[in-house]
Amino acid sequence: MNTATTSFHVEDLLVQIYKSETEMAQDVAEIVQKYLYKLLQEQETIALLLATGNSQLKFLDALITLGGIDWSKITLFHLDEYLGINADHPASFRYYLRERVEKRVFPKQFYYIEGDALEPVGECDRYTKLLKAQPIDLCLLGVGENGHLAFNDPAVANFEDAASVKLVKLDQVNRQQQVKTGYFPNLESVPQYAFTVTIPMICAAKKIICLAPETRKAKIVKEILHESINTNCPASILRTQPQAVLCLDVNSASLLSS
Repeated sequence: MNTATTSFHVEDLLVQIYKSETEMAQDVAEIVQKYLYKLLQEQETIALLLATGNSQLKFLDALITLGGIDWSKITLFHLDEYLGINADHPASFRYYLRERVEKRVFPKQFYYIEGDALEPVGECDRYTKLLKAQPIDLCLLGVGENGHLAFNDPAVANFEDAASVKLVKLDQVNRQQQVKTGYFPNLESVPQYAFTVTIPMICAAKKIICLAPETRKAKIVKEILHESINTNCPASILRTQPQAVLCLDVNSASLLSS
């Protein structure tokens, strides 16, 4: 059941606003469950591209708790990973997804970006080939406080990127966000470089659901929806994607005009 209190389009992008992050997470979990169940009636396997971060926590828990999905037919990927940290580092996205998803659902396959790969450029090539081996049926996103999607910060985002996976330098707003949300003790401990799936690869997904709750996202949500579409706010590209939905709570939507 759709419990969004408000729904509207900004260009091609559907925006849904919920009373709380909890209601948003539960409703989106039900939407995703039904979508995956229907797909599995039509095709033998599914490919999902997952986000990490605090915006995904309640949603992932709700989705897994719902059940009703044959995860043994689902291949999982993720959007980004820090360069130079291993899979057991508490801030590693591999650690986040292994503990919160893989160990709970036992998917057909989980292809991880190896952040500590000995040849990082080769790792970009390896992951690109894996992503392109099948269509991505669903991409789940969050939005950074600087408007990034995955680790496509404004300075490195490219709406026409020829690459599917690349190495980027993280900007200070992004790195500071990792400290504020509790994943690193201080700015110095946040890696300066990371792997990221690029904007065109994200937009190639058949369905995109972006979760952006919390008051700290209100300013960037307003920019995403009301400013021009450009790489100064990478997430503004979602307004050109008819397969995309941006899900907000009342806090992240608080600066939007009624």
